[in-house]
This record gives sequence, structure tokens and C-alpha cells, in this order.
Amino acid sequence: MSMLFSALNPSVRSQAWRQIFAGMIEDRREAVGRSQEEAAHLAGIESSEWAAIEAGYLPEDLFSDGSARLRSVAAALEVRFEDMALLVFICQDAWAA
Repeated sequence: MSMLFSALNPSVRSQAWRQIFAGMIEDRREAVGRSQEEAAHLAGIESSEWAAIEAGYLPEDLFSDGSARLRSVAAALEVRFEDMALLVFICQDAWAA
């Protein structure tokens, strides 16, 4: 399967990783019983930005501020920052050029 996945067009592969990341964020939010609005409020971001993340759009500044925003998202999802960072690492092709 990994050979098949790596053979995909880079744009398609990037979108696939975005969807995986987004789906995991949404699944975890639902598991802790929060609405998008509640999670966004706890993370200190706009609810539209949270909805965009769950739709597969990943704002560049989510990672550009020394991880503070990523830490807020992790806290809103009640996950350890280390686990969130691991998810980002696993899905890093989502942000490939």
C-alpha cells in the first residue's frame, strides 16, 4: 500500500494527508463531546478556522508561532502536545510543497 500511496501525484498525496489529519482532529473533537465552536473557543481561534481545519485546510500559522497554537488545539482536544506533534509528524506530507 505504501508504494501505491507514494506513487500518487504529490498534490493528491498532500490532499490525502490533509484529509487524514482533518479526520483525526474531527474524530477526537467528537470523542470529547465538543462542538466545533466549543473547541475553537478553548483553542483561542475562530470557529470558522476550526471548521476549515476539519475540512482539510491547514493554516500555515498553526505551526509558525513556536507551537503555541498547536498546543492550544491539543489542549482543546484533551490530548498531550506530544501526541499532537506526532500526528503532525506522521501527516507532514500534508504540508509538502
